[in-house]
Amino acid sequence: MSQNSNLEFTPAEYMIASMARILKDAENAFMGVASNLPFFAIWLAKQLYNPELTWLNIPGKINPLPTKPPKSTVDFQLLKSSSASITLANIFDMSARGELDVAFLSGVQIDKFGNFNLSHIPDGDKIKIQFTGGAGSALICATTKRVIFWRTKHDKRAFVDKCAVNTATGNVYKVVSPLCVFSKKDGVLNLESINPDSSFEEVSNNTGFPISNAPFTEGPTEDELKLIRDFDKEGIRDIEF
Repeated sequence: MSQNSNLEFTPAEYMIASMARILKDAENAFMGVASNLPFFAIWLAKQLYNPELTWLNIPGKINPLPTKPPKSTVDFQLLKSSSASITLANIFDMSARGELDVAFLSGVQIDKFGNFNLSHIPDGDKIKIQFTGGAGSALICATTKRVIFWRTKHDKRAFVDKCAVNTATGNVYKVVSPLCVFSKKDGVLNLESINPDSSFEEVSNNTGFPISNAPFTEGPTEDELKLIRDFDKEGIRDIEF
């Protein structure tokens, strides 16, 4: 039960609502592959906060009208009733021209400087653990106006003092986890708000760099929860957890 609300909510619902609110003033937002929570965040923002938001997705469609949540971010649902098409190359060109307002990215490691690692964990001159690689995230992170990182696991292996490898760095604006929201100020991540179902002690104990206390995030509202739950009756929003 939330400390500042009588409403019960899941970590996924907390993250979706937190990211949707960040999009209140966004002109456009891009989500790539394996981006389940950003899908819900953009959808919710368009429903509740920013109907004029332009939604760009990895299948190459603009402003789709899905009738239900997809199990994959390249699902047919993301092609339905879209207003136009766009190639991935055009999205990268938009970003390079400074026309991409918000992009969602994630990594295995996120450090206090807002760098992320999706490359590998080294062991001397060898690779100990190989990850999927950054694809185009290095360009997106450096040229998009505001990058939102999300990570569904919050512990000291995920939130580290310094990434073992910097896959991408750049215009990080916010970082959202199940426990909290960070914002980047003066070149480092600062704790902005705490999940009302968590505590500063829990966040601090699971973060690999020093942080200062912060107020609680407003938990998901009744309107946010109703929209999410009515749209997602199968619980697809929890697929990343």
